[in-house]
Amino acid sequence: MDKARTAIFKESTEPDGVEVRGYDFSKGFDLRKFLDSYKTTGFQGTHLGQGIELLREMQKERKKNPGMKIFLGYTSNMVSSGLREVIAYLVKEKMVDVLVTTAGGIEEDVIKTLKPFILGEWNVDGKKLRESGVNRIGNIFVPNDRYIAFEKLMNPFFQRLHGLQKQGEKISASRFCFELGKQVKNEHSILYWATKHGIPVFCPAITDGSIGDMLYFYLKKNPDFVIDVAADIVKINDIALNADKTGVIVLGGGLAKHHVINANLFREGADYAVYVSTGSEGDGSIAGAKPEEAKSWGKLQGEAMAVHIEGDATIIFPLMVAGLMEK
Repeated sequence: MDKARTAIFKESTEPDGVEVRGYDFSKGFDLRKFLDSYKTTGFQGTHLGQGIELLREMQKERKKNPGMKIFLGYTSNMVSSGLREVIAYLVKEKMVDVLVTTAGGIEEDVIKTLKPFILGEWNVDGKKLRESGVNRIGNIFVPNDRYIAFEKLMNPFFQRLHGLQKQGEKISASRFCFELGKQVKNEHSILYWATKHGIPVFCPAITDGSIGDMLYFYLKKNPDFVIDVAADIVKINDIALNADKTGVIVLGGGLAKHHVINANLFREGADYAVYVSTGSEGDGSIAGAKPEEAKSWGKLQGEAMAVHIEGDATIIFPLMVAGLMEK
């Protein structure tokens, strides 16, 4: 029995740290205190609290140091969802300096200015949706007439860019996005505000989506039209290299995440990093890769303040942005 008691009631030392405590709703509701309570909640709640604090630190640094640059990378499904309006807000308020996304992140932002996406269901027959001309992104429905409307906008846009190219101008993917932002007259749009404020939007995989489908048809008739993807690698790397400090915010993984952190390799890594993803580290994917992996490559500085929040960005990121909305 003594042996059993010794095993069960093993002597302990007091670890350093703060008390685990959640929000006390009995004292009413205060948004700032509620969001701050995540830091002591534990699990991913604590990571969320740390992420909010890092966003605040980035903004404080940016206000006192104009040489500080914040990179925001996001996958296209973020724009498919209502996070599009959250990202557009950050761009409108000039709280980020560089955007990196995929083709869907560009085209879906523009398509939504023409016709909305519709909230649908997860458990639905894909064959029947196809027969109805409805595409599904998770539980979001996109009727095919949206792409027809998009094509009507894009064909004259391609012609305009082609004309600029014939006059000797280089059309990079970021120039493509800047000019497309001029076509948009909707203040809910990310591109609208990016163009208005001169915030570059990089899209290395510009052909991987509906834009690529439409380029296919245009290039069949106009094979001399070129979008120069290579030109942007100099532009984004120079922004990182010439910055006094940098912070990166990444929603999701894949190309958008890697393009952001790889640009920061040229300056021996970013100073701040906030990752939000559901990716698993176990399969070696960039989505699941933690900040320590990026430090090993020099994409984040060894002493960088960084956190990886594991979870759905549609839940997490609006809370993080709310953490910046303090009076």
